[in-house]
Amino acid sequence: MVGTHGSRTKVTARWVVGCTPDGTQHQLLRDGEVVYEGNRIIFVGHDYPGEVGETIDGGNALLAPGFVDLDALFDLDSTVLGFDNHPGWAKARVWASSYVEAGPRDVYTPEQETFQHTYAMAHLLLNGITTALPIRSILYRAWAETYAENAAAAEAAEALGIRMYLGPSYRTGLPMVHPDGRISMHWDEAQGMAGLADAIRFVQDFDGRAEGRIRGFLQPDRIEGCTEALLVGTAQAAAELDCVLRLHCCQGALEVELVQERFGKRSLEVLRDLDVLSPRALLPHGTNLGGLNATAETIQADLELLAASGASIVHCPLVSARHGSVLNSFSRVRGMGIGLGMGTDTWPSDMVQNLHIGVMVSRAASGDLSISAGDYFTAATIGGADALGRADLGRLLPGALADMVLWDLSGQHLGQQFDPIQNLVLSGSGRDARTVIVDGRVVVQDRTLPGYDLAAMHQQAQAQYEQLMASYPERAHLHPPMETIFEPSFPLVERQPSGTASA
Repeated sequence: MVGTHGSRTKVTARWVVGCTPDGTQHQLLRDGEVVYEGNRIIFVGHDYPGEVGETIDGGNALLAPGFVDLDALFDLDSTVLGFDNHPGWAKARVWASSYVEAGPRDVYTPEQETFQHTYAMAHLLLNGITTALPIRSILYRAWAETYAENAAAAEAAEALGIRMYLGPSYRTGLPMVHPDGRISMHWDEAQGMAGLADAIRFVQDFDGRAEGRIRGFLQPDRIEGCTEALLVGTAQAAAELDCVLRLHCCQGALEVELVQERFGKRSLEVLRDLDVLSPRALLPHGTNLGGLNATAETIQADLELLAASGASIVHCPLVSARHGSVLNSFSRVRGMGIGLGMGTDTWPSDMVQNLHIGVMVSRAASGDLSISAGDYFTAATIGGADALGRADLGRLLPGALADMVLWDLSGQHLGQQFDPIQNLVLSGSGRDARTVIVDGRVVVQDRTLPGYDLAAMHQQAQAQYEQLMASYPERAHLHPPMETIFEPSFPLVERQPSGTASA
């Protein structure tokens, strides 16, 4: 990290995303400036009258609050492996029953886990994401996440300077596919409840570390992998610890079917009846509202449940669109006053790309052309902060924490400028983040992370990714060879031995 923490610093830019005094709406300041002292903003506007110890001249840039990512990629993304390799249940997105019976294993060592967390957090910062709640795949783990790996992640986060909410995921069950193609659930409630106990201990031990940049939260893995006892215990613990909980639900057809089969209810009805729905609850992805054989009436009923509870939807448009689904609908969720934040959830960790895709697919799905770049930008800042109960994040306002990003507007790829938010969302990307400040410290400078060799990290990530791919056959249905799990886009022609004619 560079920069000082205790001095008074002024940041200037061609455009500044300020905020109304009540903290509810962004506003644009032309040739504006933000002054912060220590880790708190003390001035947003024009012509600050006081003295400053340092000035950061952003030039032709947009100075904005850092993005809040409520479902942030925290490993080497395995979801992209399923983009063109279907069906997922046959290609290790669901464990083979023979693998479960033989005893699952961790693919990575603890050191490799720590590396991929560091790599992921580095790229979150490089993409202008200053606050994140991680999401990691547990498909290649013995069961779920651990206290120890989250403790190591907290240490790495402190070194990087990012603001992170951390805590091990846990589950009591998982779907598995049998040799005949039948899918059933495998349960281990003792292991799941032990995971909850570890998660509670982690929050107690780590919440508030790194001068408050590390916070704890609870994350049971997915609703279909949770017993009633685990869900009730999580909700009670979140209330006692006063922390947020995140639970993936209403996100896929398999989940909807399994929940209906087990409970005879829709996913959100289950959460309501077990007192899981509350203002503490963050719910990715909301793309399968209405339960099995959803109708307009059951979708509306689910939205009303969310509105009454104060829970927030975590909208991840890129990963949803890749799987052919969309939130139904952004307009309706926002219009009903339901909390709405954003997540990246997949590679690349590019919130700007998510905003652009979100606007497009939401307009296409709903026919509502009033959904704007500004709406999505607000969801990724104020919306995410409010979902966390954090009025001190997601906005540039006196008293808020000094988490901000200078977005370079000088690139020709942005086209002709007419509005900085629309230009960034329509033509920009996370790579346009030039300077990132977290808690009053400059952590990204000129698109680099001082002290981190990104090229070497990229090489190590590739080696680990190939190791991950090689582990797929042992978990996949009927254990096919890797080349039939990951088929190339076009027929592959290998180099022939010398003197042999190629086909």
